[in-house]
Amino acid sequence: MGTILITDVGASPSENVIKSWEKSEINEEIIGVSRNPFNLYSSRAHIKRYIPYNYAFSKQYKKSLLSIIDKEKPNLAVFMNDREILAASQFRSNLIEKGTNVFMPNHYVIDACTDKYKSYKIWKTEGIKVPKTMMIMDENDLKKAFSQLGNLQGNIWLRSTVGAGGRGALPTNDYEFAQNWIDIHKGWGDFTASELLQSDKTVTWLSIWYEGELVVAQTRRRKSWGFGNRTLSGVTGITSVGETYSCNEVNRVSLDTIYAIDKKPHGVYGVDMAYDYNDFPNPTEINMRFFTTSNFFTQAGLNMPEIYKDIALYNKFPSLTNKINPLEDGLIWIRDMDREPIISSDKNINVFFEGINKEIIPTDTII
Repeated sequence: MGTILITDVGASPSENVIKSWEKSEINEEIIGVSRNPFNLYSSRAHIKRYIPYNYAFSKQYKKSLLSIIDKEKPNLAVFMNDREILAASQFRSNLIEKGTNVFMPNHYVIDACTDKYKSYKIWKTEGIKVPKTMMIMDENDLKKAFSQLGNLQGNIWLRSTVGAGGRGALPTNDYEFAQNWIDIHKGWGDFTASELLQSDKTVTWLSIWYEGELVVAQTRRRKSWGFGNRTLSGVTGITSVGETYSCNEVNRVSLDTIYAIDKKPHGVYGVDMAYDYNDFPNPTEINMRFFTTSNFFTQAGLNMPEIYKDIALYNKFPSLTNKINPLEDGLIWIRDMDREPIISSDKNINVFFEGINKEIIPTDTII
């Protein structure tokens, strides 16, 4: 039995990966690492190790993490935070020397994917349909963005080049507001402006690759953002209601998007897409980690975290009739704070809604 180190435990993405591993045929010992002591305390990990908060993503991060590796000797390290993935990728050779495997893309790929403007430029050059985007270095750039990228209502989309969860995202047609927004976030030189896409119509294509070969991919579309009404952008990075979905156009765009950056994909690639106003999916970023809703797919019958660790630890690959979208369409995952998620189906949800309209509430529509 192997041992797996996973970072950022206690947070929902990591905990849902751990939940998926708990349903595996082989149950490895899980070493959880976090810079947040409360998250660490609440984690499902078997062994818990703390990295001091001021170490996270600093020059001390390498020293601190390697000391944990020396002590615990994990067989596999899984990084669940974009900045940690980028940092650890730079010293992956040290991990491998210590007997700890990493299942991730080449460093140049991670570097491109964790910087949204770098990935945009690659996609643009490769002919991928993406919203026009420019860096905002100063106020003159911001003025150009409004004049060149604004839609009929004058709206543009601002966001930070680094970070998840809609970090710094703002749709606006107000120059002064945009200026103040970037000031508050200290974002000059670190923000982009783009043509506005449909923030309420997004889709994600989560995939695992091995040395250039696709192992499995599953699409989910987002029916609503969690806590979207608490943000100016409406985007939080938290899926409140997700749905399994398949679309040949999404498959094609996802494959093209990945191959444009990496000719030999290896590891996890999650392509986030938003639809433009012609209803065409545009890639907005690639994440090299599992999403919060990985446990959705596990509960539906596709345990991607198990597939991932079985490949990395045992060179064991799944037997799948369909590598792309093996799950049936229309499965619904409903989430909220402080409660267990619910999995159901589009059919059952519709029956329930019809019952509400008739003042008859069916109670057996949850899977």
